[in-house]
Amino acid sequence: MTIFKLMKILGIETSCDETGVAIFDMDTNIIISEQLYSQASKHAEYGGVVPELASRDHLKKLIPLIDLAIEKSGQDLKAIDAIAYTAGPGLRGPLLIGASTAKAISMSLKIPCIGIHHMEAHLLINLLENPAPSFPFLTLLISGGHCLLINAKALGDYEILGQTLDDAVGEAFDKVAKILNLGYPGGPLIESLAKEGNPESFNFPRPMTNKKNFDFSFSGLKTAVYYEFKKIKQIDDSKKADLAASFQAAVADTLLIKTKEAMEATNLEELVIGGGVASNKHIRSKLIEGLEDKKIFFPPINRCTDNGAMIAYASSFYIKNAKENLDLDIKPRWPLSEIANG
Repeated sequence: MTIFKLMKILGIETSCDETGVAIFDMDTNIIISEQLYSQASKHAEYGGVVPELASRDHLKKLIPLIDLAIEKSGQDLKAIDAIAYTAGPGLRGPLLIGASTAKAISMSLKIPCIGIHHMEAHLLINLLENPAPSFPFLTLLISGGHCLLINAKALGDYEILGQTLDDAVGEAFDKVAKILNLGYPGGPLIESLAKEGNPESFNFPRPMTNKKNFDFSFSGLKTAVYYEFKKIKQIDDSKKADLAASFQAAVADTLLIKTKEAMEATNLEELVIGGGVASNKHIRSKLIEGLEDKKIFFPPINRCTDNGAMIAYASSFYIKNAKENLDLDIKPRWPLSEIANG
């Protein structure tokens, strides 16, 4: 098996409720084909992701998406030189679907297969952009399940500076959207409604900003929104918009304060931002405005959410070390700081 002449890598992402597939061409350094299916509408009636339903949907959608991605690339399956899948962190059932599918394809084609860390993939996808950051840099990863400040020293060498002690940012958005009876997923709904509101209507706390560390906590902020919501005798769309805008402003301020302190402490000049919440335009603008003296890198909006492109691209740094084995190698809990240990 020749693993130093790899050209095209098929990436599979199934860590939660998005089924993502993409093909990365190492020769041209381009994502040549990409497909993404979101299960958000399926889980909306439950107010959150139901793991069993997510697994079933991945099982139904993954193979057709792989076929479509290959068709759109103008290639055939035999043109794929390697395959990568999300090994963790994530939901066990969905991870197993992606891993087993990847292993089956790799065995049938006799090509390398490798598991990739979901959060590292979010971090590394920014290196595909032009201009791109260079190590070392600070990374802010904000999503439905994570809120991390990371000193990215080198490939595979990541120091966790701070993380959420309770709710992740995206989780807080979902819970506040539920309080306001907006639906699921909460992030886009809150962001849309906040445009109609006054962000100064409610003086919500900026949690943990008076602490001398880089950790986050959003549970208290969510509770503050709940109590204000209950105080209002007549809730109309205007009041909901004010609550949404004030909540979003508090989140943006908190992220800015913590990130700015981390950059000052580490003397890093470049900031990489990733994860689903990075698609929030208000949060983006707040960080850009507050860190105008720093170089800030955001992935394209379509690459903020979970996607196959980030898995395919991230694997290009590791695929030469891929080993043939039948183990599924999934890790639902896999701290980013332990990535060097596999």
